[in-house]
This record gives sequence, C-alpha cells and structure tokens, in this order.
Amino acid sequence: MTEGVARASVRVWFPPHCAWQCASLSLVTTISGRSGSGPVPGAVERTVAVNGVQLRVFEAGPANGPVVLLAHGFPELAYSWRHQIPALAAAGFRVLAPDQRGYGGSSRPDDVDAYDITALSGDLIGLLDDVGADRAAVVGHDWGAVVAWSSPLLHPDRIAAVAGLSVPPVPRPLTPPTEAFRRIFGDNFFYILYFQQPGIADAEMAADPGRAMRRMLGGMRAPADDAAAARMLAPGTAGFIDRLPEPGQLPDWLSPEELGHYVAEFSRTGFTGALNWYRNFDRNWRIMAQPVTATISVPALFIGGTDDPVLNFTKIDRAREVAVGPYRQVMLTGAGHWITQERPAEVNAELLGFLTESRWW
Repeated sequence: MTEGVARASVRVWFPPHCAWQCASLSLVTTISGRSGSGPVPGAVERTVAVNGVQLRVFEAGPANGPVVLLAHGFPELAYSWRHQIPALAAAGFRVLAPDQRGYGGSSRPDDVDAYDITALSGDLIGLLDDVGADRAAVVGHDWGAVVAWSSPLLHPDRIAAVAGLSVPPVPRPLTPPTEAFRRIFGDNFFYILYFQQPGIADAEMAADPGRAMRRMLGGMRAPADDAAAARMLAPGTAGFIDRLPEPGQLPDWLSPEELGHYVAEFSRTGFTGALNWYRNFDRNWRIMAQPVTATISVPALFIGGTDDPVLNFTKIDRAREVAVGPYRQVMLTGAGHWITQERPAEVNAELLGFLTESRWW
C-alpha cells in the first residue's frame, strides 16, 4: 500500500441495469489517497475531515456514480463491508465506507457525548458534502443500522433510500431505553446495561482483543439451548465476553487472516470509542423526541437473519410505524448477526436490487 497519488481503474458510470453489460468499458483516473491494494481490494483509502473529526474512508466506484454510504456496526470496521464494496462499485455506485468515529483509523473523541446520534448521522452527511453529493442511499449494519434509520429522520433532504441490516426500524420507546431494559431484565445480566459504566467492559475486552473478537464474531448466535441462554442472563460478576461461548473453530466465512485484521485494529485502538455509542442510548432517545420528520417516506429495506440473537429483543413487527413509504423485509434463514460477512452473495443481491429500484439519481 503506497502513500500519495494512486492510479486506480474505475468503471464509467452507467445505470445499474446495464452496468454488467458495460463492465468491459473502463477509464483510468487519478485519485488522491492510498492505492486499492489494501484491506479492501479495489477501494481507495483516504482521510476526510468532517463534522469535527477525521474519518478513514474506503471509496470505490465511479466518481460520477450515485453515492451509497455504508455504516458498519459494533465491533466492526469499514472492512466489514469488504464483500459489498466491490459489488456495489461494479454496478456503478460510488461507495463511501468509513471507519465510523471511535473505530479503526478514525478519530476517537474522549467525550462520551461526542458519540450521540446527531454526531454519528452528521458524520455521514459530512461525507456527502465532501464529495459534493446532494443525496445518497445509506446502508447500515447493527449500530450502523440505527444511524441509517435515524438519518432520513434527521436529514430528510439528504437521504434518498435507506437499508438496515440486522436491526430493523423501531418506534421511539415511551421511556428511556436503559430504564426499560432495567425493568425487563431486573437483576439479570444484559450486555447493553453492562456497557453503560465507562471502564468496565472496556477493560474486559481490551485485556485480550483476540479472545473478544473471536468470541463475538465466532460465537454470537441465538443460544443453542436453554442452558446457553441462562448463562447469558445469569446475575453475577462475569462480563460479556466471559459469557460468550468459545468457538471450536472459526466459522467458514471468517479466515484467520480476516480475524487478525480486526484483532490488530482493536489491539491498537481499544474498545472505548465503540462502547461510547452504547452510552448514548438515553441521550439519543431525548434527541429523537423531536426529529426533523417523524417517519421515513423514502424507499426502505430491512435484511435480518433468523438466528440473530439481537432480534430476540429488537422486534420487527412495528417497522411500518416508522417506515411508511415503500418497505421490504428479507429474512435469511439460518443467518446469524454478521450477515454482511456470513451471507455476502444474498446480501449483495438484495442491496443491488433495492438500490436499482430506488433510482434516486
């Protein structure tokens, strides 16, 4: 990977319905940044100053293509979109995938309030301003889905279509989320409540990033039996990673080298920036009491996995109270939480179909 100016081959923009037929046509352009031979093949890596922070962004696709923003989740990176970025770029979309604030090569502010939904959605809008795009589609996974669903509510004039993976759109609850979680879980363990106090989860995860990432990426699925579910909920001093099963082997969608990339990044950065997103649940609840618009009217897509434990407490049955425009739900049978990496072919097909149909350009 070389610094400075890189020469990268990118396709000329054609409407997605003809991008595959026109794939043989290409041009050579000059892009400032790092070459596309890094962790995300075909993507140019650059640093962008937006909204008071520096974001490391992976960019691919034609400079004049419709913009698609990819927002990763916890504890992930722009690298988590490594299977989607080339496919979307090949279809003619200009793809921008940042390490979001708190992660990877991006800024990690010390102030917990710096990770609220206003800041997180503002970062994405700042990327649109940076490339001179009036509107874009935003696709988010996990926490990135929360940012994605919030963006058309906070910035309705800038978001033309929205897709959320693993986390559906949900109405704003009547009470602050942590209050509701304490009422539901009582003295039982619940990871979001465990994450609330600064320093504790941070230390547990940073003590052995390899163990943390291996157990989260390799073992986070719906509990296999009642005993496994009981271990996750049992009161006591055990932390979140302690409760996750140790996988006998890595899942077939995650190579040792791919796991190593995550471990290296989180060994360098720690987990505090990522965990600070969770420490804004109640602040976000207050912010979203008065969004710019109350519902999402642009085309919307939700993709979930039937074995995703997150959907045990984040229900999908009230999505239409929020997404009142064209809306589609896709459930991938047997898929867990990390669907962008577990089931890339199916996710890519759904995203390409959705983005092409949305046609906001």
